[in-house]
Amino acid sequence: MNLSISVKQLGKKHPLLQEKNIALALESPVITTQKLIESIVDHQVQLFRSASFEFEDEDKIHLPKEHYLPILTDTGKVGFGALYNHNQVDLAKAQENAIQAFEDGMYAVFYGDDQLETLTEQIDLSQNKNLTFIRLTFLAGSYW
Repeated sequence: MNLSISVKQLGKKHPLLQEKNIALALESPVITTQKLIESIVDHQVQLFRSASFEFEDEDKIHLPKEHYLPILTDTGKVGFGALYNHNQVDLAKAQENAIQAFEDGMYAVFYGDDQLETLTEQIDLSQNKNLTFIRLTFLAGSYW
C-alpha cells in the first residue's frame, strides 16, 4: 500500500517533511489508527536499520556534491548523511512511544481533511488521501 505522508509543525511556514511516498505491507486497506501508526514506525525503523553507519577514529568532512548543497540550504538544515548513534532501535519500544505520544496529544494525524482522534478509528487507505502528521507544541509559562 503506497501512502503519501507529510509532516508539519504549527507556527512553521514550510513542512518538516513534504510529500514523502512510502510503501507499507498491509493485509487490508481498512485498518485502525493504531495499526497505521505502528506500521509507519516499523517502516521508519527498518529504514534506520538499513542506513549505513560510519565508524571513524577521526572526524572527516563529508562534503556533498555541488548540486546538492543548494537543496540542503533551502531546507535550512545541512546534513552529511553520517549516523553517529550506533545503538539499535527497539521496534516495540518505538511503537509504544509513538502510540503514547498520540494518546498524549503530542501530534495530530489527518487523513485527507479528517482528523484521526482515536486509536480504534477505522481508516480506508484505498481512498489514496494524503496523510499528514502535525507536531503540536505547547506553550510554556509560569503562574505569575
